Amino acid sequence: MINILFSARDDLWNEYRAPLQAALEANNLSVDLSREHDPASVDYIVFAPNGPVSDFSDFTRCKAALGLWAGVETIVDNPTLSMPLARMVDHGLTQGMVEWVVGHTLRHHLGMDRHILVQDGTWSEEFPPLASQRPVTVLGLGTLGAACGQALAALGFPLTGWSRTPKNIEGLACTAGDDGLHDALHDAEILILLLPHTPQTESILDARTLGLLPAGAVIINPGRGALIDDDALLDALDSGQIGHATLDTFRSEPLPPEHPYWNDSKVTVTPHIASTTRPETAAQVIAENVKRGEAGEPLLHLVDRNAGY
Repeated sequence: MINILFSARDDLWNEYRAPLQAALEANNLSVDLSREHDPASVDYIVFAPNGPVSDFSDFTRCKAALGLWAGVETIVDNPTLSMPLARMVDHGLTQGMVEWVVGHTLRHHLGMDRHILVQDGTWSEEFPPLASQRPVTVLGLGTLGAACGQALAALGFPLTGWSRTPKNIEGLACTAGDDGLHDALHDAEILILLLPHTPQTESILDARTLGLLPAGAVIINPGRGALIDDDALLDALDSGQIGHATLDTFRSEPLPPEHPYWNDSKVTVTPHIASTTRPETAAQVIAENVKRGEAGEPLLHLVDRNAGY
């Protein structure tokens, strides 16, 4: 019998219990899935940062912590976590992110707000450029960034992708490192942030890098709130250097009612809904990793502790 501890909020247990049990059974795994195992008996932890477990010291036989979220910044440096850590890479989460990013990119590219929000009787025939005339840059070329970049490239947008280390992704002009960041920003009329939050990416969009963008550029951030220096962005919006910012993630969530983003006409706030882990598809990923762990095979989506993701 394989003992699996589910460590997440009560409401997530209600959502995940049946899909996880079904996915594990479909992989011919005999498991005891519970919220109340003795730590010394646990073989795997299904983990979310808002769950009850934060000290992993007593989980002496645990083979892996299997995360429910794509982000691991709140756990990767936990000194008690000596076991392997896998993050969630789930095709449902990826598809949701692609749909949100493509939708908001097209919204800004086509100037849809002008017609949706302003119905003043003015007949103004202003035609948007074709996608081929609108350079787009994606910062972050992991699973989500690569998928969003390729989806936009398929629509005809000239796509530049940037990552800390070199990558080669079909349909994207890939750059890397400090010099590559300058090249990725200088003609990006729409900039999409899908980097993880690490010490190296903290406030990567600050006064200096915002100044590298073409005047009037649009920022779309479904990545991490800490990627942006908020004061620098507000200044850039006020000066017109940035034309609009659509923000889904923030340093403090829920975003406080008094935060200036709420009252800035050049900011769209969405409440961290760009994408989410979906129980039915995430359960399949977790079951596959448990199956691999029991067979002695390499686990999928292992976190590099040094890189932070």
